[in-house]
Amino acid sequence: MSIAKLALEDGHVFTGRSFGAAVDSDGEVVFNTSMTGYQEILTDPSYHGQIVAMTYPEIGNYGVTPEDVESGRPWVRGFVVRSLSPLASNYRARGSLDAYLREHGIPGIAGIDTRALVRVTRIHGAMRGVIAQGDIDDATLVERARSSPGLVGRDLASEVMPDRPRPWTPGFESPLQTRRHTTHPLEPAPHIVALDFGMKWNIPRHLVETGCRVTVLPGSASAEEVLDLQPDGIFISNGPGDPAALCGPIAELRRLIDLAADAQGIPLFGICLGHQLLSLALGGRTYKLKFGHRGANHPVRNQRTGRVEITTQNHGFAVDPTSLPPDVEPSHINLNDGTLEGLRHRRLPIFAVQYHPEASAGPHDSNYLFDEFRNLIGPPRSARTSPPRQSVAPR
Repeated sequence: MSIAKLALEDGHVFTGRSFGAAVDSDGEVVFNTSMTGYQEILTDPSYHGQIVAMTYPEIGNYGVTPEDVESGRPWVRGFVVRSLSPLASNYRARGSLDAYLREHGIPGIAGIDTRALVRVTRIHGAMRGVIAQGDIDDATLVERARSSPGLVGRDLASEVMPDRPRPWTPGFESPLQTRRHTTHPLEPAPHIVALDFGMKWNIPRHLVETGCRVTVLPGSASAEEVLDLQPDGIFISNGPGDPAALCGPIAELRRLIDLAADAQGIPLFGICLGHQLLSLALGGRTYKLKFGHRGANHPVRNQRTGRVEITTQNHGFAVDPTSLPPDVEPSHINLNDGTLEGLRHRRLPIFAVQYHPEASAGPHDSNYLFDEFRNLIGPPRSARTSPPRQSVAPR
């Protein structure tokens, strides 16, 4: 392996060994505390624009496998590890992490003190950075990091969302993952329209496993395009970048929320960026977190039940709960820093969470939210013989 460097905008420079693609790249440097799931992290479109450092020291030891991807390609701008395993000890593996990143043109750097890097970003916050190949002058690299774009004000979702509608049919293939459908096999399946801003594939798998039929639309779709598909429920996905930069989708969500206020209201459910976009459409505000929440071990309290869920998270922005209108109440709170992790509308069938109940990888404590969405929808409209009853979002 040849020399590579990671430079931060505050002047810190870390020297290590290059792996993956031998190219230079810039992005916001963040860290993830998960012990496993690096392939799911790499392929999560929410990481677009970011250089991800793993706090767990041994990475690459189980290789890569097609079954574990969360999108069609990896999206990170760079990957930082303490120790890169030269062996893939996994019967499912179809290649090494090094070869996988090289194939997709993504640089990695190994052999640096990731504990020191995490301490810097926890104290000073997520920073712009650059991974460069070779023994380049430190001052030059720091200046390159400072001149690179950050995430605030950037619409990155438009770069990862699909360009056309498509049906989604796969559920879970493993019998250990398969969940019982809440729809009788002879009943028509409710139709979910999923607005894709960079959606992880495990989300529509969960929606299918609750007995729903799923159509995926680009996040840029208009309210008319959504309603033309006659949905029984509308899902708003995760994605990258600054939520406040998505002015068009926010305006379209306002229109869908207005429609949810009548007797024909369609339930809306958002995850991560979807939570932020729904909050903005409801009149709230978002702000940039100092170093964000990324990992598979974040404790969240359900405000109604008092139950604590260990959750998977990946977000650098959050919703200001004081900015929400009176009709919207917090439903989940982060126990590490008290930030808002979920909300629900008091009158309308609208709810959202900031974390990732679909996990992949991570704990399954929050799977129940998909069932709550399915139960909120009720029978598909095509099967109703009387006017639909007004319902409220689950607590």
